[in-house]
Amino acid sequence: MHCLRQRYGGNLIHSYAGPNMVVINPLSTPSMYSEKVMHMFKGCRREDSAPHIYSVAQSAYRNLLTTRQDQSVVLLGKSGSGKTTNCQHLVQYLVSIAGSTGKIFSAEKWQAVYTILEAFGNSSTSMNTNASRFSHVVSLDFDQAGQVASASIQTMLLEKLRVSRRPEAESTFNVFYYMLAGADSGLRTELHFNHLAENSAFGILPQSKPEDKQRASQQFTKLQAAMKVLGISGEEQKALWLILGSIYHLGAAGATKDGDEAGRRQFARHEWAQKAAYLLGCTLEELSSSIFKHQAKGLQHSSSFRGGSDDGGQGDGSGSKITALECLEAMASGLYSEVFTLVISLINRALKSSQHSLCSLLIVDTPGFQNPRLAQQQRGATFEELCHNYTQERLQTLFHERTFVQELERYKEENIELVLDDIESSTSLSVAAIDQASTQALVRTLARTDEARGLLWLMEEEAVQPGGSEEAMLERLFSYYGSAQGENKGANLLLRGEKPHLFLLGHSHGTDWVEYNAQGWLSHAKHNPAAQNAATLLQDSQKKNISGLFMGRASGATVLSGSIAGLEGSSQLALRRATSMRKTFTTGVAAVKKKSLCIQVKLQVDALIDMVRRSRVHFVHCLLPKAEAVGGGGEPRVTHGESADSGLMTLDVGLLRAQLRGSKLLDALRIYRQGYPDHMVFSEFRRRFDVLTPHLTKKHGRHYIVTDEKRAVEELLESLELENSSYHMGLSRVFFRAGTLSRLEEQRDVQTRRNISLFQAACRGYLARLAFKKRKIQDLAIRCIQKNIKKNRGVKHWPWWKLLTTVRPLIEVQLTEEQIRGKDEEIQQLKQKLEKVEKERNELRLNSDRLESRITELSSELADERNTGESASQLLETETSERLRLEKDMKDLQGKFDTMKKQMESMEMEVMEARLIRASELNGEMDDDDTGGEWRLKYERAIREIEFTKKRMQQEFDDKLEVEQQNKRQLERRISDLQADNEESQRNIQQLKKKSQRLTAELQDTKLHLEGQQSRNHDLEKKQRKFDSELSAAQEEVQRERSLKEKLAREKDMLTGEAFSLRQQLEDKDLEVCAVNLKLDQLDAELQDLNSQESKDEASLAKVRKQLRDMEAKVKDQEEELDEQAGTIQMLEQAKLRLEMEMERLRQTHSKEIESKDDEVEEIRQSCSKKLKQMEVQLEEEYDEKQKVLKEKRELESKLLSAQDKVRSGDIETEKRLRKDLKRTKALLADAQIMLDHIKNNAPSKREIAQLKNQLEESEFTCAAAVKARKSMEVEIEDLHIQMEDISKTKQALEEQLSRLQREKNDLQSRMEEDQEDLNELMKKHKAAVAQSAQNLAQISDLQAQLEEALKEKQEIQEKMQALQSQLEFQEQSMVEKSLVSRQEAKIRELETKLEFEKTQVKRLESLVARLKENLEKLTEERDQRSSSENREKEQNKRLQRQIRDIKEETSELAKKEAEASRKKHELEMDIESLEAANQSLQADLKLAFKRIGDLQAAIEDEMESDDNEDLINSLQDMVTKYQKRQNRTPPGRRRYCFDRSDDEEEEEEEGGATQGSYYSRYRYGSHVKDDDGEDRHYETTS
Repeated sequence: MHCLRQRYGGNLIHSYAGPNMVVINPLSTPSMYSEKVMHMFKGCRREDSAPHIYSVAQSAYRNLLTTRQDQSVVLLGKSGSGKTTNCQHLVQYLVSIAGSTGKIFSAEKWQAVYTILEAFGNSSTSMNTNASRFSHVVSLDFDQAGQVASASIQTMLLEKLRVSRRPEAESTFNVFYYMLAGADSGLRTELHFNHLAENSAFGILPQSKPEDKQRASQQFTKLQAAMKVLGISGEEQKALWLILGSIYHLGAAGATKDGDEAGRRQFARHEWAQKAAYLLGCTLEELSSSIFKHQAKGLQHSSSFRGGSDDGGQGDGSGSKITALECLEAMASGLYSEVFTLVISLINRALKSSQHSLCSLLIVDTPGFQNPRLAQQQRGATFEELCHNYTQERLQTLFHERTFVQELERYKEENIELVLDDIESSTSLSVAAIDQASTQALVRTLARTDEARGLLWLMEEEAVQPGGSEEAMLERLFSYYGSAQGENKGANLLLRGEKPHLFLLGHSHGTDWVEYNAQGWLSHAKHNPAAQNAATLLQDSQKKNISGLFMGRASGATVLSGSIAGLEGSSQLALRRATSMRKTFTTGVAAVKKKSLCIQVKLQVDALIDMVRRSRVHFVHCLLPKAEAVGGGGEPRVTHGESADSGLMTLDVGLLRAQLRGSKLLDALRIYRQGYPDHMVFSEFRRRFDVLTPHLTKKHGRHYIVTDEKRAVEELLESLELENSSYHMGLSRVFFRAGTLSRLEEQRDVQTRRNISLFQAACRGYLARLAFKKRKIQDLAIRCIQKNIKKNRGVKHWPWWKLLTTVRPLIEVQLTEEQIRGKDEEIQQLKQKLEKVEKERNELRLNSDRLESRITELSSELADERNTGESASQLLETETSERLRLEKDMKDLQGKFDTMKKQMESMEMEVMEARLIRASELNGEMDDDDTGGEWRLKYERAIREIEFTKKRMQQEFDDKLEVEQQNKRQLERRISDLQADNEESQRNIQQLKKKSQRLTAELQDTKLHLEGQQSRNHDLEKKQRKFDSELSAAQEEVQRERSLKEKLAREKDMLTGEAFSLRQQLEDKDLEVCAVNLKLDQLDAELQDLNSQESKDEASLAKVRKQLRDMEAKVKDQEEELDEQAGTIQMLEQAKLRLEMEMERLRQTHSKEIESKDDEVEEIRQSCSKKLKQMEVQLEEEYDEKQKVLKEKRELESKLLSAQDKVRSGDIETEKRLRKDLKRTKALLADAQIMLDHIKNNAPSKREIAQLKNQLEESEFTCAAAVKARKSMEVEIEDLHIQMEDISKTKQALEEQLSRLQREKNDLQSRMEEDQEDLNELMKKHKAAVAQSAQNLAQISDLQAQLEEALKEKQEIQEKMQALQSQLEFQEQSMVEKSLVSRQEAKIRELETKLEFEKTQVKRLESLVARLKENLEKLTEERDQRSSSENREKEQNKRLQRQIRDIKEETSELAKKEAEASRKKHELEMDIESLEAANQSLQADLKLAFKRIGDLQAAIEDEMESDDNEDLINSLQDMVTKYQKRQNRTPPGRRRYCFDRSDDEEEEEEEGGATQGSYYSRYRYGSHVKDDDGEDRHYETTS
């Protein structure tokens, strides 16, 4: 709890609990599910990754790739704990990380899938504002490459009655609110939503709040977009909206409560019903007859709601027919069920693929535990909530089985003794109270038996019984599982409620008690034809889009027994899943009870559990953080995407503890820690980890065959140097502690990487040698080519060689044409062959597809026949058991009949004897007395009575005999029928066996045929590949020939073109010569005309001169302007030169500063690296010292423990020995007393005195041994003190080293700060340079604008110059003065030179701009490098800080261990002191004993008179005095023990005589003895 609370407070919602994952719902979306986080977990092992939901997905995906075994992820928890959200994250991670071929499955497509599922399957409840109301399994099929090949979704346990009935303050499915709020005007008109109803029988009303309407409208737009992404067409969407709109209009239409006056059931508002019929594509009469007519007469009435009762729901409800409202609700639920199944089919259509898949990964998401009391609601739970809780209980049972039962069974099978705490039983008791089946479940009987069965079976039986009710059902349930039956039948899991219809059921091992209201539950077990007519109504619809969808679905088996949807799929794994689920519904009891609505709940969960059990399961436990977060009183909880306040990070400790106890996570973690969770078969382990021991491979050889796998694995484990406690050898596999196998895997990865690197190096060396060899060949070829070229240059000018080179291509052209024709013919033949092969291949493919379909059909038929055979065999077994029971009853009745017959005969004999005795008595009386008529009458009356009783008994006997004979005949008939049935079933079984054999033979034949076809197909494919290669070679050769032909044609065309162009040039030259001659003739003519008209042109000459003067003035003005522009250009050039110089200076200074900073940074880096190396060396030394200290500490602890054990054992032994000595001394005292008595009569014996002497010597020896042990302990304690001082010195040295490292860290930080300041200054200079360069760029742009203006003026001047040139040409023709013209031409040339100069200036400025840009780019690159180096230095600093932090933690651990050692030392010192005190007390007791012996000796001396015993007495006195002197040297003890003399000794003293009693003085003394519990008790002893 502390761990979870701390992690949750730090926004760490994921935690590992052994092999399982624990997720606490954060009630807000944290930023831990991004694509970047996904790639962090990609390819990681579970041991190397942090707790996350992506870690579970990666672990499952990794196991799938390595083991090629199906995987599954099961999400457990309460409602609102975030199971569906985590399911979405799992699918998103797997799709994005694994990928798919051709990117068929994208994250967008899966988001669209969950958008549709959320709209059609979720609703708002009291526990969750967006709760899933159905269970679903997401199946991802992967191919050989580990990519997603296909996917599908299977759904079950849909809460379809929520459309029409639900608890208060809860809503219907979300899609209705989305459609009412988001439909556009066209769709509203088509669905008749322009005028909505004010009330509805189903409670489907539009939302009232504007923000809710806006949110629903947005969700509807999102839903339509998701359908478009999944390829659902507009017509299919329209069909869905039409059916949903019809459900809404049916709720608005309503139904009459008690029917009309004629008792008919009909709609309450026919106009709304007419709208519903129009939307469904049928008439109102057809809709009304499907809902209200053709109802079963025996259908019982149910209450209006499962969780409570309405006006007409009170009472027993027996015999009344179903109401019109319930018929309408059944039709609505049936329509919605069909719509939901259709949606699942459309989703699977978008997700399916025809690619081959290898294994699959299942993700199971079910609604969580439902408890209305947790949401502060005062109502009982409904039947749907019971179904969801039952599903969670079954999944918890699967968790218990996988975690505890299978592990313990595996340990038992492998002979592994593991001492574990008591593991509590699973939740099988609460599950049995719901679904326990009877052993007579296959026998169709209406009788109520006393055999225990679950709630679902009781509901089915009570629904079939004529007088069945909920009260009778609950009474039977309590009689089976109530507390009256004792503890063995779940007395603690089923309790009665306060009201008659309420009962309490303890879920999750009794940690979650849910109160259920059973009112109206029997309606769930009764078939309603209106719900069954919904599918027929949709298939017969007049609207093509509706009927087309549902007619297509009717042909395929997409729904299993009307309960499990989404079984379509063409892949092999999808067919296997569908077959497994069908087998669950067609085997044993399911084959008989699969039509029952209650038993379908159990069968659906059985199918789910069976599908999950076939794979390796990964469990994710989702926990609810607090009870207030689920929202009571209608307040919505925090949805995903909204910000949560700080109060949400607190936890409800009680709720969390209850969830942990209910899930048994601590027990699972305990067995994971104490047991061996990882295990591998011997051969697999040896094959996988043999790479870690290459010396064993060298020892045995590469081709060594292992005969004893266990011995080989033991040798491998010994070479791996694992601890013996970390693994255990079983019979067939090796078991490992948690984490051991992961470490071996890591070592294997390292070794594999090393081996692959070596292999890559060898490959690269081989390729380099091949390349070198190829280069040598190429060098030889080049030399050969050079030699041939030299030879060619020698013969190039020979005429015969020229002739050969011209004639040879002409010969080859003819040859190539013939080759091309031959190749074309070959291509045609190959094409014909290819067409033929393609045709055969298509035929074979069709045959193989047909055979595969036939095989699948035969396999499905065979499975069905097997299932029917199994059900028949089970029925036969039940019938035989019934027959045996009847035979046993018949034998019992026969025995009773025999006993009754014997009793009858004995009674008849008694009656006969009594009658004879009575007759003799009567005859005697008649002889004695004649007046005996009265006796005779009595006698006759008695005889008549006897005869009457005899006849009556005979009649009864005949009747009983007849009844028994009838029973016997019935039994014989029944036995004969059973025998006939048995024979018929045997014949059926034989037929089925023959049919199965025939089918298997056909299957084998088809397989053989298929193999032959496949081999033939393979051969044809080989031929086709050969033909393709030949065809491609021929085509390449043809293409080469064609290219040569085209090249020759191009060369020919080029030559003809060149000849034609030469001819054209020659003709042009001729034409030009003719034109020049004509022009000369014209000039001569004009010259003659000018000479004749010279006088006429003087006026025109003056005009031309005037124009020339004007032109000269304009030219002068333009020259002045050009001079001004040249001045400005020169100024700009000077400014540009200044800027270049400034830039060069700045660049040099900047480069110098950068170089200096680089040098400083390099020096700092070198110093840091040196210091780092020093610190690493110091850390290594400290680590070695730490290891030494720890080793010494462990040795000291072991020595302390051994010394303590020795001291304790020695002290205990010495104490025992001293106690024995004390007892012996007591016995000696008694013997001395006896001896004194004997001495009075006789002389003392020497033997007894010698025994006393020996015993005294033994006691002295034991005392000396105790003293030696004490001294050795003191020496060891001194050694321990010295070692502790050494440890404290090493600790001080470590602390000094830590402080030194801290100082160095501070120096590094200060240097880093200085570097940061320098870097900031550099950045400032860099920014200034950038600003200056920007100004320069602005100036350059201005210059460019001026240059553009100059260019425009240049163009204008050129145009003017062209006009002047035309005029000058005219003047030349007019024989104007050539001096003016030459001057103008000179000016024009000057202007052209100036323009060229300006062009060069522009180019130079452009090059300057380019150079400035390059400088800017260099500066930016240098800045980036500086920033990257700064980041590296920061990371290095962080790494140093982490190292320092680790050193601090290690020093703190050393301090803790030192404190622990000092504490143990103190405890040992206290133990030694206590032992010394005990030793001293024992020595004091010995002293007291010897004092008594001295008293005895004095008494003996007084009494003895003979001289013979004086020597013996003197020796005893000397011994006693020696011992007293030795005892006086030891210090006095802390405690005094006093020993009582027993009553027997006192009696012996009294018997010894009064004279001897005078020598003993009675004294009283006290002592305090401390008990074990620490209390002082005072003892007084009289001696």
